[in-house]
Amino acid sequence: MKAPINKIIDFSNVDGPGNRCAIFFQSCPFRCLYCHNPETIRLCVNCGTCVKQCPAQALSFEDGKVVWDDEKCVECDTCIHVCPNLATPKIKEIEVDDLVAHIKQVKPFIRGITVSGGECMNQADYLLELFQKVQRLGLTCLIDSNGIHDFRKFPELMQVCDGVMLDVKAVDPVFHQELCACDNAMVLKNLDYLLEIDKLEEVRTVILPERDEENEKTVRYVSSHLQGRSRYKLIRYRPFGVREAGITAFGNHTYPKEAMEQYELICRENATKTCVII
Repeated sequence: MKAPINKIIDFSNVDGPGNRCAIFFQSCPFRCLYCHNPETIRLCVNCGTCVKQCPAQALSFEDGKVVWDDEKCVECDTCIHVCPNLATPKIKEIEVDDLVAHIKQVKPFIRGITVSGGECMNQADYLLELFQKVQRLGLTCLIDSNGIHDFRKFPELMQVCDGVMLDVKAVDPVFHQELCACDNAMVLKNLDYLLEIDKLEEVRTVILPERDEENEKTVRYVSSHLQGRSRYKLIRYRPFGVREAGITAFGNHTYPKEAMEQYELICRENATKTCVII
């Protein structure tokens, strides 16, 4: 079994508790305006735009497909910047056993793995096999998800998963559609379900400029549902890596830290176990 993988970060301390190997899968059903990894949204359509502009000649056409030579690549990311399709040619189709072999190399230095994206639950069958093998190594397995897929449909995966880090971007359905070009009904159902089965590692919400009403509505909804049972991470909007559509919508400045106090207070009112401001 293979899956398209965008990037592997061997040692990360921001993708779950402890030092973790973070694996980023390619493709996502959401089109979030403020996405910091917009090149992970779609799969390459082999249009060839990037081939002509690669300064290192690390890209070529073979049998109608764009081929990436990682030995020639200088990681300038020109291909990402010029891609008109929110994609990248720099992905690898990796088999589960090959990925496990890579994880074994860093095993002495990590607590576990975190699968992310894109949206890693697009590859749920792959994750099941991966987690089963990684847990035999004595490592924990976390899912970083936007919640678009129904976790109730994957009981075996939930059994071997140690927890889910769930993004709740907005509770207002109209605003969520504007923000992500996707419905949020399943996200909110997954929030309740993951609490029910005690698999909710944390919830995360990005606090957006000039959207105080929507921000407050989301923070109040989530914190009242958590009721102290899970960590809630509030992330200040940052423009770094955001595509032009996001900059147009939310500006080119980081959300001020002092303005986060109002949302932290809402969390305290609802007895949120841990509210983390980033």
